[in-house]
Amino acid sequence: MRVLLLSVTAGFGHHATAKAVSDELKGRGAVVDTIDVYEVINRFIKEAIDKGYLFSSKHTKELYRLFYSLAENHGQSYWSGAFQPINLINDLGAKKFSRCIDDFAPDAIVCTHIFAAQLVDELKKRELVAAPTYGICTDYTIQPFWEDVPRIEYVVIASELLTHRCVQRGVEKERILPLGIPVHPKFNRPISREDAAAALGIDPARPTILLMGGSMGYANHEKTIDRLSELGRPFQLLVVCGNNKKSYAHLTKYVEGYRGDCAIYPYGFVDNVDVMMGAADCIITKPGGLTVSEALARRLPMLLVDPIPGHEERNVEFLLNNGMALAITKTFPVDEAVYNLFNNPGRIETIRKLMATVAHPDATDRLIDHVLSLAPAPAERPADSGGLGME
Repeated sequence: MRVLLLSVTAGFGHHATAKAVSDELKGRGAVVDTIDVYEVINRFIKEAIDKGYLFSSKHTKELYRLFYSLAENHGQSYWSGAFQPINLINDLGAKKFSRCIDDFAPDAIVCTHIFAAQLVDELKKRELVAAPTYGICTDYTIQPFWEDVPRIEYVVIASELLTHRCVQRGVEKERILPLGIPVHPKFNRPISREDAAAALGIDPARPTILLMGGSMGYANHEKTIDRLSELGRPFQLLVVCGNNKKSYAHLTKYVEGYRGDCAIYPYGFVDNVDVMMGAADCIITKPGGLTVSEALARRLPMLLVDPIPGHEERNVEFLLNNGMALAITKTFPVDEAVYNLFNNPGRIETIRKLMATVAHPDATDRLIDHVLSLAPAPAERPADSGGLGME
């Protein structure tokens, strides 16, 4: 079977989801290609979307929140025609991209970003694409515009608890697949706390907190560590700075002069978050959809901080309303949140049990099963024309 994965560079989660699906499909014998759609249409547009998303979500939060709310409440009709830039870009780039799809001749298409789904929907409207298509909502909400891609046959959502909201937003129930957000299968592999600690070279008996700041490492880890040190407990702190080399350098220098009770382990970009989560008692993190799904798969209580306006704020609401996280705010700072978590007997275990009722650690396998069920008979498959994308 031939499967085309379409993503968009806007943060890290969409590509990570695509990679998780791609790796599992390849492991089951499928021919797979992954494409950043705007890399094909126009590289300048790709860079503008990526940098614009990072800048606006960090530096112009109130404006970002306003536009997200307008899009969420009014849908595509509010940004009709040329006044919605993505629609205009997709309209102009549709024919060019359809040739790429024709060259690969997919049996199925999987979109891990709404912009990619909008492009495929436009191509289906023009009858330029016939392959059944999956759109994956990579947050614990229904982001704007998913109600405006009626030709996308399947919409994958993070939880059954979001089905009602999805239908209210205008997505037909028969198109909804509440399979969960696909994460790497390694998060579904059991690992004991002792084995995880041994792999990291830390003490399995010492209370351990994992700190993450999103894919770009935006968190002020030093300030967080100072507040946690005030509790006077000998925590082990696994601190992940992601791709932010400046943050990692600052943290390393800070650790050299640190004289508190905590043992601090700084990391840059890592590929063993599954092991870190296995060793930790809780995680302090931005509430990105992929990180949330990984923590749910590991049954790791979450302390959520500094959500990006819009979709990450909706993630916080979902997790709080279902008893699976605490929200760090100006009036409920990180030291108070950690103190509450570790000094409320049974709280961590209760959260883990609630997570087990919502988590879908097997989301990737379930999605792949569904995709492969659409495989054509051998005689119907076209000859292999090779890959197109960046894998």
